[in-house]
This record gives sequence, structure tokens and C-alpha cells, in this order.
Amino acid sequence: MKFLDHLEEWLITFLMGGATLIIFVAVVHRYAAGLPIPGVQDWLLSLNFSWAQELTIIMFVWMCKFGAAYGVRTGIHVGVDVLINRLSRPMRSKFVILGLLAGALFTGIVATLAAHFVWENGAHYYFFNLLGQPLDGITEGPTTPDLEWPTWMVYSAVPLGSSLMCFRFLQVMTTFVKTGDLPHHDHSHVDGLDAEEPLPADTNPYAMSDNLHPRDLHHSLDGKSRKDDTSKGGDAQ
Repeated sequence: MKFLDHLEEWLITFLMGGATLIIFVAVVHRYAAGLPIPGVQDWLLSLNFSWAQELTIIMFVWMCKFGAAYGVRTGIHVGVDVLINRLSRPMRSKFVILGLLAGALFTGIVATLAAHFVWENGAHYYFFNLLGQPLDGITEGPTTPDLEWPTWMVYSAVPLGSSLMCFRFLQVMTTFVKTGDLPHHDHSHVDGLDAEEPLPADTNPYAMSDNLHPRDLHHSLDGKSRKDDTSKGGDAQ
């Protein structure tokens, strides 16, 4: 299941990039349509971008739900572990496992309730109609105001995102049981930038005349001490 290793990054990248592009185009259209350019203004006014705001809101909702699952996998969620860190190692491990199981249980319950809500909100009608099943007594469900999409498609972010969070909690717990390690996010790390190679152990940064490192006031570049020069200067005075 390696395709799940970076599922959240792919979805978040697509949703964030798409939402940014839609907002940019909608804002440019709004201001450009107010310019009195013959022919062009009439064409711009004929374009309807009233759906842009609603679509970007939906995209950000989906982004948040899958971003929460990404936070579980990478360990960036805020946690209060002052008391747990004071416990002995065996007891601390038990509480960590208990916390991960509680997170999996909570997100699993949310995913189950949300899936039931989505099913009754119109998904039931859609799939029965798709499969050619009888639709007696089954309502089609509401739609969104601007896009007129079935709302069950929008609300599907909750069961899908919560299910992925539940899976990530179980995945982190399995890794912790096997290795004893929890995911920790390094806020100083930037993806795509390689770490700088450390300087050799015998390198003296105070002896580099590149205007980038601090100069040692007590030693010259040739390794001789400047204390004698300072004392001689003082005696001469």
C-alpha cells in the first residue's frame, strides 16, 4: 500500500493549487470586466464566475479534512505530553498506545456516523439510480446553491477524511509498537532543500577570510597570537 504513503500530499497539492488558480481567475475577471474595453467587456460580462467562491470553499473543506490525516502521519498535531514524559518508559508506552487507540476510535466513530449521514442525504438515491434499482420512497437529496451539486458529494469529505485519519492512527500505533518511535515534524526542514554538509572537524571558522565568518581577535590567519602585539603596543604607549 505504498500509494497511500503520500496520498495526503497529492490531494492537498491539487486542492490548494486549484483553489488558488480559481480565486486568481475570478478576481482578475471581476476587475477586468469593469474596464470599458469595446468588445472585451461585453465578453467578460457574459462569463459567470458566481460559482467560484462556493467551489473554493468546498475545496478548502476537503483540504482541511485530508490535512488532518497528514498531521497524524507526520506528527504535527499539538499534544500535551508533560505528564506522560514524567512516567517510566513502560508506562509511557502504554499511555501512548492508549492515546493512539483513542484517536483511532474517535475518528472511526466520526467516519461511521458521517457515512450514514451522507448515505441518507442523497448517496442512497444516486447509487440506486446508477445501478437501476427501484427508488420508491428514496429522496434525491439537496443540492448546493451555485454549482447545484448534490450535497452528499461535498459532505463525503468527512467520512473519507476521518477514515484516513483512523487508518493513520492505527499505522502510527503499529510503527510505535514495532520500533518505539513516533513521527516528529521538523519545522526547520524545508522539503526540496538538501542539508548542508558539515564542516570538517579540523576547520577553524575564525580563520576564514571570506567576510562570512567572524574573525578571531586574538589570533591572526597565520596562527600567531596577537596578544604579544597588543602588549607591545601598550608598552610602546
